Amino acid sequence: MIFIILLFGFTVISSFWLIPRVLSRTSIGHFLQNRWRFLEECFHTHQFYKIPKFNHHMQENQLFHKILTYLNSLPSAGDLDYVNLFSAYNNPNEITLLINNDQMFPDVFLGSRVYWQMDESCFVLKIRRKEKRRILSSYLQHVCKTADEIEQKRKELRLYLNAEKSPEKNGRWISTPFKHPATIDTALIDSDLKNKVKTDLELFLKSKSYYHRLGRVWKRSYLLYGPSGTGKSSFIAGMAKFLSYDVYDVDMSKVTCDSDLKLLLLQTTNKSLIVIEDLDRFLTEKEKSKGVSLSGVLNFMDGIICCCGEERLMVFTVSNKEHVDPTIMRPGRIDFHIHFPLCDFSSFKNLASSHLGIKEHKLFPQVEEIFQTGASLSPAEIGEIMISNRGSPTRALKTVINALQTNSGKTGTGYKPGHDYSGSGLPRAPRNLSHSGSIDGLVDLSSKLMHSGSTRTVDEASDHSGVFCMDGFHTGKELKNLYGLLKNRSRRREGSMDLDGEGKVERTM
Repeated sequence: MIFIILLFGFTVISSFWLIPRVLSRTSIGHFLQNRWRFLEECFHTHQFYKIPKFNHHMQENQLFHKILTYLNSLPSAGDLDYVNLFSAYNNPNEITLLINNDQMFPDVFLGSRVYWQMDESCFVLKIRRKEKRRILSSYLQHVCKTADEIEQKRKELRLYLNAEKSPEKNGRWISTPFKHPATIDTALIDSDLKNKVKTDLELFLKSKSYYHRLGRVWKRSYLLYGPSGTGKSSFIAGMAKFLSYDVYDVDMSKVTCDSDLKLLLLQTTNKSLIVIEDLDRFLTEKEKSKGVSLSGVLNFMDGIICCCGEERLMVFTVSNKEHVDPTIMRPGRIDFHIHFPLCDFSSFKNLASSHLGIKEHKLFPQVEEIFQTGASLSPAEIGEIMISNRGSPTRALKTVINALQTNSGKTGTGYKPGHDYSGSGLPRAPRNLSHSGSIDGLVDLSSKLMHSGSTRTVDEASDHSGVFCMDGFHTGKELKNLYGLLKNRSRRREGSMDLDGEGKVERTM
C-alpha cells in the first residue's frame, strides 16, 4: 500500500515537471501559455503610452527610432508569429529580423513584464499601472542606452532625400544607407587645405559651450565652389564620414515656397549635414519662375528657424561664386570657402597614382608642358579617361595628352566621353569618304596641327594612337597617294610635315 502511495506521488510530481516542458514545445503548449498570460493580465489594470513616429510638426520622433532598434535586437523577436526577413545592404548573405506590425511584443525588465505593439505610425507601450513608477523611467533609459550602443557599433550613415510622395503620413524625407567611399583625404585639393578643414571640423564638434556662450546657434556653413567635375560632391561625402553625420540632400526643384523650405529644415535632426548643390544655378532659374525666393534662402541659412536644431553643418556648392548674390556670401551665412579648381599637373600626378598605379612615366614631362600652356580638364574628365584605359597606362596618358591638346585654349572643359582622343587631339576620319573630301579635311587638320605648338612625335603603330587613324583606307598605295596630295596642298602653309618609314608623323616649326 505504501509503495502504491509513493508511486502515485512520484507520478504526480513528475507530471508537474514534465508536462509544461513537453507542452512548451508544441502548438498546444504555446497556445495555453499565451492564454494563461492573457488571463493573468486581466487581473491587473494597465497604463498605455503611445510613441508616434512624428510629432505634430512632422518632425521625426527619435524615441520611436530607438525603440525600433531596441526591439529588433532582442532574441525574443524571433519567437513572434510573424517576422520580416531582410538581407543587409552591404552584405547580402547577412539576414536580419525585423518585427512585423500589429503584433504584441513582450519584454521583461526588473522582473516586470511589459508589452509593445507596433503599427505603421506609432508604438504602444502597455505596462501595469502599479509598476509604472518603479520601472517606466529606468526602462525607457535602458531602451535608449541599448539602442545608442547598437547604433554606435553599426555606425551606419544615412542619406535623406526630400522625395517622399506621402509627406502627410511619412514626413518629407525618405532615406537610404549612405555608403559613399570618398574621404577628405581622397579629395584633389591642396593638402594644407584638407588639414585646415579637418581641424575646423574637429574644433566645431567640441564647441557647443563656446557657441552658446556667444549666443550663437551651434552650426557652421561651408561653400564649395568650382567647375563641374572637380570633386565637390565627393568632398561632401568625405565630410559626412569624417563627422559621422547623416546627410540631408535638399532638392530645391521640389520645394514649393519659403515656408516649405523651413518645414524641411524643421524635419532634419541634430548631428546632420544639410546640402544644397548648384545654388547659383537655382538662384538664376528662380528669377524666371515662382518658388523659393532669395529671402527664403537667406532665412534658411541663418534665420530664426535655424535655432530649432543644433550641431548641424550646412554645405552649399556653386560653379562660380562671383555669380552669387553678395548677401549670401557674408560671414555668418558662409563661414568657410573651399575652391575646387580644374586639374593641374600636381593633381594629374595624384590621379595617375590612384587610377593607374604609376608614380613616374616618360610621358609626364610632355603632360607637364601642356599644363603649363594653360590647358586643363576637370579631375572627373581625366579620371574617366584613366579608368577607361587602366589596362595600359601608356595609352591612358597619350589619350589624356590628346584630350588636353584638343581643349587647349578653350574656356572651361570640353572633354566628350564618346569622342576619340587617340590621335594628338585629332578625331578619327570617318569611313567610306571619297578621297577628295578626306583630303580637304586632313589639310585643314594639318593646318591646326602645324600651329598648335612645339615639335612632337606620335607612334601610330602602338595601340592605335597615331595622328591619323583613317579606317577608310586599307592599302599603302592609297595612303601614299593621299600623302602626296596632302603634301602639295600643305606647302603653301607655314612649316612642313614628314612621314617616316615607321609610321610616325613629325612636325617641325
